[in-house]
Amino acid sequence: QVRPVESGGGLVQAGGSLRLSCAASGSIFSIDTMGWYRQAPGKQRELVAAITSGGNTNYADSVKGRFTISRDNAKNTAYLQMNSLKPEDTAVYYCRTWAGQYDYWGQGTQVTVSS
Repeated sequence: QVRPVESGGGLVQAGGSLRLSCAASGSIFSIDTMGWYRQAPGKQRELVAAITSGGNTNYADSVKGRFTISRDNAKNTAYLQMNSLKPEDTAVYYCRTWAGQYDYWGQGTQVTVSS
């Protein structure tokens, strides 16, 4: 079992920045990819960014050039640095971790960008 816990959400004005953290506990030796997803009201949950244990990254087109995903394997923590935030980035952001054949979701953290 892996338990991801998100933090760092909040309210920010358009153009501002936030950094989200996802700390994983439990069977952490088995964690491979860590990713960030988001879900806005009335919309489907979508991938924002993901990073493998080896550091390979993948981003949604809508956040390329603005968001950066990183991880500290020693701390079993993934980060999402979000710059140049837009009102359309408003959503609940979830951390998802993969360990072997299983995946685990965090509870989510709210990000609200005001115009």
